[in-house]
Amino acid sequence: MSYFYAIILGLVQGLTEFLPVSSSGHLAITQHFLPGFEQPGLLFDVLLHAATMAAVLLFFRREVGQLLTAYFRKDEKAATDRHILNLLIIGSIPTAIIGLTGKDFFTGLFENLPVIGAMLLVTATLLLLASRIRRNGRSEAQMTITDTLLVGITQGAAIIPGISRSGSTIACLLLRGIDGETAARFSFLLALPAVGGATLLSLRDLHQVNAADLPAYAVGSLVAFVSGLLAIRFLLAVVRKRRLHVFALYCLLVGSAIILYSLLT
Repeated sequence: MSYFYAIILGLVQGLTEFLPVSSSGHLAITQHFLPGFEQPGLLFDVLLHAATMAAVLLFFRREVGQLLTAYFRKDEKAATDRHILNLLIIGSIPTAIIGLTGKDFFTGLFENLPVIGAMLLVTATLLLLASRIRRNGRSEAQMTITDTLLVGITQGAAIIPGISRSGSTIACLLLRGIDGETAARFSFLLALPAVGGATLLSLRDLHQVNAADLPAYAVGSLVAFVSGLLAIRFLLAVVRKRRLHVFALYCLLVGSAIILYSLLT
């Protein structure tokens, strides 16, 4: 893989992982239009996802630290942190079940442009619904097991390229009446175990990678990490201002364009 391709794909991943427009869909579309692009399995894609999750760890390092120490603390906030940690564990279960049982099927969709285009339209619909119907304001402490099971199932379905993981999970929580910034933060934290597991599973493709490509993989991951940090900050600002409809319009336009392209080629 060339450094140019790695940088382009790293930038696409870093920006679209957190902006609600489907990073997997944009990676698949970008790879389709890169002449001669090839990779063993989905290792590079997963490494890019891992890099953006490292950005989550850095950006939310304080929250992650509090969650990891929640069972050992006795301060006033510890109870809320234990509650959130329990919900993250519960929410990860349906995601893992969907991911493990449907992995082969979902992997086959990464080269199916009409499906990707259609799923971008689904993402647009979810974002529009969340913008129109969202209710204000339950906090993290008020989240329920039902909330987290639904968002875990939603995250599992977002394995389909074109359905935005961040967009669909944030929309799900907003429709459940969770505060916008809380929804975004919980969405980012819920992704950590899912992406960590996917990264470990993808290591079986490591032996297929040409050693000469590893530096390019590293550069692409670094670009994804840096651009991911910027995208997290931007999305939090967007959620606060309730402007998810802008991304809905974007997904509608891109999804329609991809479907039209597929029909004409």
